[in-house]
Amino acid sequence: MSSTGEVELQTICACTIARDIHEFDLLIEDMDVIFQESWGNLTFREARAFLDTAEAENLEFLAIALDDNDEKNLALIRSVIEKAASLGIRMVLIAEALSPILLHQLLRAGAHDFVPYPLPEGALQDSVKKLEKAEEQPPAAAQIQTPSGKNGTIFAVHALSGGVGGTNFAVNLAWELSCLAQDTKQTVCILDFDFQSGAVSTYLDIARTEKVYELLSQTASMDEDAFFSSMQTFRDKLHVLTAPSDMLPLDLLTPDEIERVIAMARDQFDFVIIDMPRTVVHWTETVLNMADLYFAMLELDLRSAQNALRMIRAMKADGISMDKYRFILSRAPKFTDLSGKARAKRMGESLGISFAVNLPDGGTQVRDANDHGLPLSEYATKNPLYKEISKFARALFEASESASIAAE
Repeated sequence: MSSTGEVELQTICACTIARDIHEFDLLIEDMDVIFQESWGNLTFREARAFLDTAEAENLEFLAIALDDNDEKNLALIRSVIEKAASLGIRMVLIAEALSPILLHQLLRAGAHDFVPYPLPEGALQDSVKKLEKAEEQPPAAAQIQTPSGKNGTIFAVHALSGGVGGTNFAVNLAWELSCLAQDTKQTVCILDFDFQSGAVSTYLDIARTEKVYELLSQTASMDEDAFFSSMQTFRDKLHVLTAPSDMLPLDLLTPDEIERVIAMARDQFDFVIIDMPRTVVHWTETVLNMADLYFAMLELDLRSAQNALRMIRAMKADGISMDKYRFILSRAPKFTDLSGKARAKRMGESLGISFAVNLPDGGTQVRDANDHGLPLSEYATKNPLYKEISKFARALFEASESASIAAE
């Protein structure tokens, strides 16, 4: 292995930084293969001092290896990354058992990529090549996405209270649209933006993967390949971006990063359904502005009415238009329930809203379908909730088709 004591500093183009490099044997082997004798190793304190010297200008690449034992030195590690970023040095994090939150903070500080440890075969070399390729592109080109020529319709679903069936509605709406779009060769995706308790993957029996977090951590360099590699498909029809595999803060992404993800989805799909977290966050307005329609779901109870009133007041206080909002009443009264229908009418009048659709109670079949990871159309075709969602999806699909024809 090369070290700063054995190689002249001027000849070093790459360097590893670690508390103890001998705990990362696979990294040593890969660095020898990629950089041969032109690399060295420093501790974090040595690196911070070295980056202030003139010799640091010769560095082109840093592999920063760390694990959960390094979390107590986060401030020092951040300062190393920020200094290296200011010098334009390419950086890859080699992380073992590091929490996603800390990993995200270090990527925000200026690191360009990360690779899990133990290193997968060829992963470090692939990362080095990717960073070299990105550096060769003009700065403006790195921000340009290659659209597919589509300008997809975006529907966001926001449950105003827990248990009102927001995710169930989003999943079944997405599936019905994907079935309708199949004949016209159109495509549909669903994005699970509930980073803490998103259940789209559960409702479709799809495993969550680390690729989702990798995508969300690096939206600035996201391209079509990275976007599609982080998605999965259900029954070869519906593309799904699940929630990350770990519970993450809802402010993990900035409004600009959320905008990039939605813009990429809109460019690649004809219909994009977004399952929102129940909490209003600093990027909720971003989704609202980009959505064609924003579905707010509530039930015929006091908590839903209070939450809806709070949200309406908040939107008005911030001067945000409610034109895109469509309120959906979940577990709506049956046709013969006159007193329930009267209560629903009074609720709408007191809130100053109307309900775009009244969804009936689907009963235990809904829970069973979700537990089996199946849409209602695949599990209970006679269910009244399925019939109403199917009818609503068809109306949205036909309205979108009509709008497309008018635009032409």
